[in-house]
Amino acid sequence: MKSEEVTEDGRTGTQMVHRCAALLKLITAENRRGMRLVDLYQASGLTRPTTHRILQALVTERIVRQDERSKKYHLGSLVYEMGLAAASSFDLRDVCQPFLQRVAAETGDTVFLTIRSGFDGVCAGRAEGAYPIKAFVLDVGRHRPLNIGAGSVAFLSGLQDDEIERIYQVNRKRIARDYPTFDVKHMWARIEHVRSEGYLINEVLEVPGIRAVAMPIFGPHGAPVGALSVSALKKRLSGNDLRQKVAVLTKATGDIKAQLHAEDSLEAKR
Repeated sequence: MKSEEVTEDGRTGTQMVHRCAALLKLITAENRRGMRLVDLYQASGLTRPTTHRILQALVTERIVRQDERSKKYHLGSLVYEMGLAAASSFDLRDVCQPFLQRVAAETGDTVFLTIRSGFDGVCAGRAEGAYPIKAFVLDVGRHRPLNIGAGSVAFLSGLQDDEIERIYQVNRKRIARDYPTFDVKHMWARIEHVRSEGYLINEVLEVPGIRAVAMPIFGPHGAPVGALSVSALKKRLSGNDLRQKVAVLTKATGDIKAQLHAEDSLEAKR
């Protein structure tokens, strides 16, 4: 029987995988604040050189990223992409569709599901309420820069600030060309509003007179997986009407998160 491959430092490949996993679990637990190198090697019990070497390899593969200013480590963009692939066993659209229909029935307005695809937000689902004037601001399958639209900005609020800035810089020229009234300062203000209040109100750039309210959907591990938004005439998104729709969205996003957690726990037992 062939013996297991041994790395340059005398450790087996299996041991190295365990070490990588241990570091990733530590970073995941503190992902929003990030972790310093010293925190990681002390918490993991590894030596400083070994921890640094593993982290640099993970950074190269985009599994981990290091903030240029704080030098702290966070989960990288590849982890998000892998998470989307892992979630394919329970399609987010299938999970969310009954909740979209419920929100549409309770509010009377049009409801949208937004998910991330690279640097874009994609309309992955839509449900129509009974109110006669419809706010069809998005067709299912439409891509827009992830900085544009209530659902996309709600999604961004769950990401690290440097990742949000990276997405903006990638999309900057396209936004300037296609959305000339876009204001990056307003984007950041809306992101902060979501983080403090749980939702945002957005004026729909493409359709005058239409407003949207949106909330992020968080997965079982705390990362954003999508966003729900309701679009309606401005008069239907103010005062008591707004408070009622925020309550409906809050209940729906919480229920979706609970179902995703249940699906994730069931999958882990298989």
